[in-house]
Amino acid sequence: MREINQKRTNVRWKIAIFMWAAIAINYLDRTVLSATTPTIMKEFGLNAAQMGIVMSAFFWTYALFQIPAGWLADKVGQRFSLALSVAWWSIATALTAVSQGMKSLVIFRSLLGMGEAGAYPSNAGVTAKWFPDRERTRVSAIFDSGSKVGTAIAMPFVVWLMTSFGWRVPFIVSGLLGLLWVAIWWAYYRDPEKHLYVNKEELTYIRDGQVKKEGLENVQPMKWYQLLKYRNILAMCVGFFMLNYAIYFFITWFPTYLVQERGFQLMKMGWVSMIPPLFGLVAELLAGWFSDRLYAKGYSLTFVRKLNLGGGMLLATSIAFAGLVNSPVLSIALLSISYGGLTTAACAIWSLPGDVAPVNMTSVVGGLQNCVSNIGGILGPIVTGFIIATTHSFTPALMVSGAATLIGALTYLFWLGKVEPIVPKTNSNLGKIENHSMKI
Repeated sequence: MREINQKRTNVRWKIAIFMWAAIAINYLDRTVLSATTPTIMKEFGLNAAQMGIVMSAFFWTYALFQIPAGWLADKVGQRFSLALSVAWWSIATALTAVSQGMKSLVIFRSLLGMGEAGAYPSNAGVTAKWFPDRERTRVSAIFDSGSKVGTAIAMPFVVWLMTSFGWRVPFIVSGLLGLLWVAIWWAYYRDPEKHLYVNKEELTYIRDGQVKKEGLENVQPMKWYQLLKYRNILAMCVGFFMLNYAIYFFITWFPTYLVQERGFQLMKMGWVSMIPPLFGLVAELLAGWFSDRLYAKGYSLTFVRKLNLGGGMLLATSIAFAGLVNSPVLSIALLSISYGGLTTAACAIWSLPGDVAPVNMTSVVGGLQNCVSNIGGILGPIVTGFIIATTHSFTPALMVSGAATLIGALTYLFWLGKVEPIVPKTNSNLGKIENHSMKI
């Protein structure tokens, strides 16, 4: 029995640490291939265009399974959906170690994408259940910052494992880390009303701070495809597409850029490649804190979200100039600013599903926007690979990424409307609801 009249517990922040760790492992597993790419290309005799296809294989299944993963998370709960997701991708990562060429790499990367599809939609749903609205951006920044930590740690760690034990060992180690996380998550996580260590004060604090109460029942008020009738959903999808097109340069081709275009040796590449994601990590955490502080001071949710989204994407356009400078130091600085801009936008992007989704559909909305956004993940590595193979330079590819971030900024500033929950149309108050949800 829970005690009353006691100091409020803070279990929700422990849940945030779990979400952060899941995303950190998620990105560690993704970037193992990126860090080992030069070695794998040499061993299997792959050119840049072929390696671009291998890299993009992940995104085909990752994008395809976003909506089913979001639906599953809202239907059966995030405890099961996130555990399944991490277990699946961890096994796929470990199996990559037995690859014998391009075909097997494509198969295992496709399996990895299927598993990782559930991570962000599940985390969006957990955030909507566990946190009051005024803490949502900070939490989104925290769990999404795991992607930067995972990316940053992966490079020197994977390069060390690779140089010491061969390129296959990092895949096995990364897979085992994920399975360890699954065991701990399954033992600890429950929804707020069912969690053993949440007292009445914390539960009241959470629920009283939410405009819509997520997870009290599992009834979804509309089909997922009906969400596409709403202006904000479309703007979220297009804007996130543009961000992902740019950010996946760092996840896929950035180490190769440092080696081939800037002449870094492997170990130096491993350390230098940490700089942009670490810069992005700091930027995202500060942006999340600042955003929630502005909201607490009375600024509208629309203003707060657009400040992060538009401002961050405009900063990210600096990626276009990174290939035009001769100095490697200046190039890394510009890429770091770009990464910081992308992460500033990202914490708001992952707050939006909880802000605008109909009740009990936060994971579905998160999956929908992530599905469309990762078409950028599919196109980015392929387009970049073919540009490099054709021009023998990274500069045109970086300029294309810069153009994408500019389009993203304009999308969030002018297409995205008022940030508020979608309320499904009913016959009783039709006029009010259509205005409230900005149906198009």
